[in-house]
Amino acid sequence: MNIQKSFGNDEQLGELYIVPTPIGNLQDMTYRAVATLNKVDVIAAEDTRNTKKLLNHFDIPTYLISYHEHNKTTRGPELIDRIKHGEKIAVVSDAGMPGISDPGSDLVKLATEENLPVIVLPGANAALPALVGSGLSTDSFYFYGFLPRKKKERLAELEIMQKQYSTIIFYESPHRLREMLVHVHMQFGNRKTVLARELTKRYEEYVRGTLEEVMNWADREEIRGEFCVIVEGSDEEEFTNPFWWSHLSMIEHVEYYIKEKGMKSKEAIKQTSVDRKLSKREVYQAYHVE
Repeated sequence: MNIQKSFGNDEQLGELYIVPTPIGNLQDMTYRAVATLNKVDVIAAEDTRNTKKLLNHFDIPTYLISYHEHNKTTRGPELIDRIKHGEKIAVVSDAGMPGISDPGSDLVKLATEENLPVIVLPGANAALPALVGSGLSTDSFYFYGFLPRKKKERLAELEIMQKQYSTIIFYESPHRLREMLVHVHMQFGNRKTVLARELTKRYEEYVRGTLEEVMNWADREEIRGEFCVIVEGSDEEEFTNPFWWSHLSMIEHVEYYIKEKGMKSKEAIKQTSVDRKLSKREVYQAYHVE
């Protein structure tokens, strides 16, 4: 059991600070973040070149060291050892909250395993502004982040989320957006979807519509900027009653997915086979032959 008192401890103890930085608009930097980056002994940054620009803007002279996905296995223990010896270390990512879809979470894990204080500052973040601005339900939400790059793994993850009732939040890069939307449509059907890009920046934009509509938009437009993709959760009836289809014949079951969810017949047959725990061949024969 580990109980942490974040404040009022012996000044000789080291501490790990998680410090969010602006995702685009420098005015989103908080007074507390500036003060913290000024007082720590060292700042561990995802990209020291990007962070140096931020520090110069706010006249912060603190020493920088790199900490990222490619050196975390060696640099992480080194940083933990420095905290054990009394140093105060801040972790920043290129933008937003460290630890969300970046290796900051690994450093937090190492620190908590050693019973070292971890102090997380609130601040800029892309997922929550995108969710609130989407117009979709905020009653409950599921943050996934970046889907796997490989098609097979991506489709497998999406299949697991098919019945997720909550609004789902993804991150995606511009060069993978089109393919990602196609795969979400394959597994989820034609749900309400919102693309939020360039948040807090001059060209901030929300694209709201069905999955098919935003896919058409992506086909027409030149895709630029990092995206938050907000997708409507599963239909409540399907979520609360796993056998919602029990009153339907197999043919009606397949046609439901085609007509109501916008699936192709192949996708609808696959999903029907999953629901009924039958082979795709059985459902195919019932739908196309019988």
